[in-house]
Amino acid sequence: MPASDTVTDTAAPQVLDLPDNRLLIDLCGPYDQNLVAIEKALEIQIIRRGNQLTLHGDPAATERGAAILNALYARLEGGRGVEPADVDMILRMGNSDAGTGVRSGDQIEMPIGGDVEIQTRKKRVEPRTQAQKAYVQALFDHEMAFGIGPAGTGKTYLAVAVGVSMFIAGKVDKIILSRPAVEAGEKLGFLPGTQDEKVDPYMQPLYDALNDFLPGKQLAKLREEKTIEIAPLAFMRGRTLSNAFVVLDEAQNATTMQMKMFLTRLGEGSRMVITGDRTQIDLPRGQASGLADAERLLKHIPKISFNYFTSKDVVRHPLVAAIIEAYEEEAARSTPGSDR
Repeated sequence: MPASDTVTDTAAPQVLDLPDNRLLIDLCGPYDQNLVAIEKALEIQIIRRGNQLTLHGDPAATERGAAILNALYARLEGGRGVEPADVDMILRMGNSDAGTGVRSGDQIEMPIGGDVEIQTRKKRVEPRTQAQKAYVQALFDHEMAFGIGPAGTGKTYLAVAVGVSMFIAGKVDKIILSRPAVEAGEKLGFLPGTQDEKVDPYMQPLYDALNDFLPGKQLAKLREEKTIEIAPLAFMRGRTLSNAFVVLDEAQNATTMQMKMFLTRLGEGSRMVITGDRTQIDLPRGQASGLADAERLLKHIPKISFNYFTSKDVVRHPLVAAIIEAYEEEAARSTPGSDR
């Protein structure tokens, strides 16, 4: 197995006995990629022999590595999977500024959803961070909720999952997903085809999320019956959305008037979720973002939930978190009065 060439043994190694060989295989990952990720992050060496994992290196690092491996193994024993994103998340927890860092001797618990897990037709979805867990809970508890933060933090994905879950449970009669049809920094020009064919490229991320939660044939039937609708924001004008789970994605690209129009569509028995990233506004220069205005004007209303994410909540490829942090640092340096 690959291991760090720079590790020097300075104390007795940590030895883990993991009795279930099937779970051990899942813990290690394909080609031991999970072990390799932990080795690189902690600068230790992990040797696998039979049902034993032996950790060599700095005592504090090997102790932390053992705690991480035990937590991941406990997750597998609980019937959950371990993916690279889970390994990356638990490693990044140790570098957080929120006091959740893992020190020598700490008991580590994976950030799992517990009672806020989301069951869909194709998979069970669970929040991976505390911010995601609070967000999912807010989606179940509030009639209107905002999810604000960078790309890759699961804002839209979790909202669509909750919508599908509530639809399956009979708590809503339909799902309506919407986005502003705004081009991201480039002009696409005239798009041929029918109305649906023109707007489909803008809606593709919403299709992708739905395909993760519903079988293809069922999704096609529900769309044909208009039980699931995916439409540009402009198509919401004049409607009253009752008994529906409604998601507005990329809300930073809605104008103030569009945002007001959308928010006032809320009808009886409905839930409304608004997601966006304040750093990715594609509106013309000088055009105010409706998301920023809504945040400023509605924050005092107790029945509306505002949930925020940072780069530490990114659950895509680990590089995404690093990229977001680099841009955030550059923005902080260019802000007047910043001491960074």
